[in-house]
Amino acid sequence: MELLFKAQREAFDAAPYPDYEQRRQALLALKSALKQHQQQLVDALSLDYGHRSSHDSQIADILPTFNLLNYSLARLKGWMKPSRRHAGLLLAPAKVRVHYQPKGVIGIIVPWNFPIVLSLGPLVTALAAGNRVMLKLSEFTPATNKVLKVLLGSVFDEEQVCVVEGEAAQAAAFSALPFDHLLFTGSTAVGRHVMKAAAANLTPVTLELGGKSPVLVAPDMDMTAAVERLIYGKCLNAGQICVAPDYVLLPRAKVPEFVAAFQKKFAALYGKVADNADYSAIINERQWQRLLDLLDDAEAKGAEVVSASGEGPLDAQRKLATQLLLGVTDEMLVMQEEIFGPLLPLLPYDSLDEALDYIRARPRPLALYLMSFDTKLQQRVLEETHSGGVCINETVLHVAADDAPFGGIGTSGMGHYHGEEGFRSFSHARTVLQSGRLHTGKLVHPPYGKALQRLLLGWFQR
Repeated sequence: MELLFKAQREAFDAAPYPDYEQRRQALLALKSALKQHQQQLVDALSLDYGHRSSHDSQIADILPTFNLLNYSLARLKGWMKPSRRHAGLLLAPAKVRVHYQPKGVIGIIVPWNFPIVLSLGPLVTALAAGNRVMLKLSEFTPATNKVLKVLLGSVFDEEQVCVVEGEAAQAAAFSALPFDHLLFTGSTAVGRHVMKAAAANLTPVTLELGGKSPVLVAPDMDMTAAVERLIYGKCLNAGQICVAPDYVLLPRAKVPEFVAAFQKKFAALYGKVADNADYSAIINERQWQRLLDLLDDAEAKGAEVVSASGEGPLDAQRKLATQLLLGVTDEMLVMQEEIFGPLLPLLPYDSLDEALDYIRARPRPLALYLMSFDTKLQQRVLEETHSGGVCINETVLHVAADDAPFGGIGTSGMGHYHGEEGFRSFSHARTVLQSGRLHTGKLVHPPYGKALQRLLLGWFQR
């Protein structure tokens, strides 16, 4: 890794500002390679998962990557232009501009849940900003990694883009490299270690973490409509999504109605999950056992479990229909940890104040979902809560908004990527002040106390 980093650093120092055409060609070449390898990637992902819905892979991994490529290509020239700023009277007639300079070598640590879009997506933005990139791929997706290495190797030499694999020790060593920027996507616990390692080099970090993203179903919302708006966000990739709905707050009297609506809609979408090609498996035995342990702990502490399909855990296939949990308490592990799978606790409330207090009393989530058509309530929730992002009457889809930043707040992350903000994250905003032949700076030189200096001080203190 150190040799790869050194090679990229030297290559960047030799050519520190790729022009527009060089960056454009890199993105076009990546797009072409993705077209050629997309089916191989889908097949490899399913192999890594034991079974992963090809629809999940196309919709959530392949399509967003193409969208981001097209979006970035269309806007790259504008992003690269220096922005004009006001010098102000004190500095007049100097000119002030901000140049967006490539940072250098970017490190990207990729998780296992969406290994295509969460590797190639940040790569697109880092290349658009003119950087060299090292990718640390997850050890849990070896088949997908193999295809990604071939894909990237067909387009880039290792001095521009390189791939690193390995387990925890390699990930730790990767985090400790003196990158010019480091992007990590994963759990909050691991994110703390990544940030600590990066701090030794004063490496700036973007942390895309997770947490417990709530759904608040308001009293005005019909339960059938609420379920229709949130179910896909929970069932996509079997809930193995950082922004998946983690728990649902809903009016106490409407809990039975919600359960019935969820079961009916789940039956329409998936029927049974056994041998269902549209429903994805849990990635590996470790994650499977973690989810079963959460389920067992909740039941042992008094929770009622209602399967959306009537099926229990299918060990041989590592498949689990969404399990609705009623009667949950804060003592249960399922309410203490990010679920990251097809378990969905239902928390009844008696007033909206109670529900909002519950959300505010907990760490700020990566996403907050509100189900309500009441515009006053929508505004109240936006003003009285904090979260990385918000969807109103929808879930998950805000991540697909290329022209808007995506990121967390507090324990759910820091910094942004996507959109213009992503380009800025991987660029150094370099202020350039330029004076011409007229030198006004000398007006504030010593000796002090001259009449013009007193006039200037009086003017700016008026």
